[in-house]
Amino acid sequence: MKKYIIPVTIMFLTCFACEDDFLNLDPLDSVTEAAYFNTPQQFENASNRLYGQLVGWSPSRASGLAESYNSNIFDFMSFGSDLRGLPLAEGRGANLIQNDDKYWTNTYYYLRDVNILLEKSEEYGGDSVDISKDVATAYFFRAWHHFFLLQRFGGVPIVTSVIDIDSPELYGPRNSRYEVFGQIIEDLNKAIEGLPIEQNISAADKGKISKWAAEAFKAKVLLYEATWEKYVGTTTDFAGSGAPIGSVSTYLTDAISLSKNVIENGGYQLWDYNNQLNNLSSYFLFNLEDAESNTAGLDKTTNKEFIIQGIYDFDLRKGGTNISHTVAERLSPDRKMMDMVLCTDGLPIDKSQLFQGYNKTSDEFKNRDYRLTAYFGENIPVDGSVVLPGTAGGSTSGSGIMARKFRSYKYGTYRAANEESFNYPFLRLAEVYLIYAEALVERDGSISDADLNLSINKVRARAGVAPLTNALVSTKDLDMLEEIRRERAVELYAENNRYNDLKRWGIAEQELNQDILGAVIEGTEYENNTSLYDPTDYVWGEKTIETAVGMRRVVVIDPASNRNFTRKNYLFPIPPTQINLNPALKQNPEW
Repeated sequence: MKKYIIPVTIMFLTCFACEDDFLNLDPLDSVTEAAYFNTPQQFENASNRLYGQLVGWSPSRASGLAESYNSNIFDFMSFGSDLRGLPLAEGRGANLIQNDDKYWTNTYYYLRDVNILLEKSEEYGGDSVDISKDVATAYFFRAWHHFFLLQRFGGVPIVTSVIDIDSPELYGPRNSRYEVFGQIIEDLNKAIEGLPIEQNISAADKGKISKWAAEAFKAKVLLYEATWEKYVGTTTDFAGSGAPIGSVSTYLTDAISLSKNVIENGGYQLWDYNNQLNNLSSYFLFNLEDAESNTAGLDKTTNKEFIIQGIYDFDLRKGGTNISHTVAERLSPDRKMMDMVLCTDGLPIDKSQLFQGYNKTSDEFKNRDYRLTAYFGENIPVDGSVVLPGTAGGSTSGSGIMARKFRSYKYGTYRAANEESFNYPFLRLAEVYLIYAEALVERDGSISDADLNLSINKVRARAGVAPLTNALVSTKDLDMLEEIRRERAVELYAENNRYNDLKRWGIAEQELNQDILGAVIEGTEYENNTSLYDPTDYVWGEKTIETAVGMRRVVVIDPASNRNFTRKNYLFPIPPTQINLNPALKQNPEW
């Protein structure tokens, strides 16, 4: 980390000078730490600035770093997963060790900003109550950044103070994942204690972190670590990591309690306007701006579902990138995703009499979960098939089905390129429902129908899918945990969860090393119809597989022979530049 330490005043000047005034953040032209942290307003300005360090739509990086450190949310949406028609090196297990990692570098820069605020709060001469919410916000973001590092690298150096050039922490060993997890929980507890409840946050400050947001995030962290320790265990630990410090059962119990508290007391609501939006709530929720952004005249003030979100505004903070154009092909689904979505009777397509088969692309959408159309229904003929683009020409959508989740309504006329300004959800009520259900089944091996109705069935109802019940699971030979995982995969598609979920469940090797497949060819309109499908456009040809209607030939987008995801790939390597600067940092296994 020595490489990234610069004098505090220079860093602070640069960071503040480049900020805009979004969320009432006043740009400062000339400050020093000693002169700046003297009033409650200055602490609020500093805490507001932390929100801008959430990875977002437009490329961003810590102040003082080169453009090569730019990052944006597209790096993580359905990141390398098994459900997307665009193969990536991370999902193949083909990512190479890089000398540097922008996400390591940026995150430690951001932690420095957090720790400056926290240290200055201890020196504040006024009433501590006046800055308590800003201090609590800083604790939240310290937990947030350490959790990001935990998911990406495992154990990392914990930073809870402002580190300077001669700080001994620069040359210390890595902390274990268990120590990092412990620090995250400690910081979240402090955040929860000091943050206001959502109901007490003014309209002008909506989007700021609340007590309920911190509790929801803590529940997510607890479920993540509980399942990682249950299914992955110590297999990814670097030498000398030590042992887990807590109980998986305790983590799950706490996740259940916290998520239920948020459900019952947070005041959040699923954004369900299906009656006004022709059952397309799950489309319009993710491109919600002003009244022109949908057919029902709804704006962002109607959204009480997003709990932690990146806030954008057409006047104050545009998205700054062509979101709709980017997601259309980059988030296109593969055959696995298309087949994973349930029929309206709550059954998988291979068990449901409602499934209409693959003859035409439009047939696949009939009698299915509303989310299939909400996410992927934009270019589907009313009665016909999409043209398959192939993979030979470098197409990013070998499946032929374009995504429209996070794609503007009336794209091309409603907003100009780079001016789309819908918010990005980092955590929303639907996920809290799913956390509650999953944690119960992981802890108890079962879940009551009452708890299913309290949680996952609310999500299914919005999607037009029959409730999940113990009777349905029993009579249709389903697995309760697998159905909850299925619901999570579908509801949270492209929201930076699937890749990490596969790893924490310990099944990434199994799921990511399968063929990535596209359209069913045999017995469909595509067969022997070169106006829709030219076999020579697909480099990897076709493969016969078991489908919901029997053995059929399908196109191959990326064969299993290209994929070699191993336990090594559960974590990214520690950047070699950091190990060169501090040899006490041990590398992750097999890197």
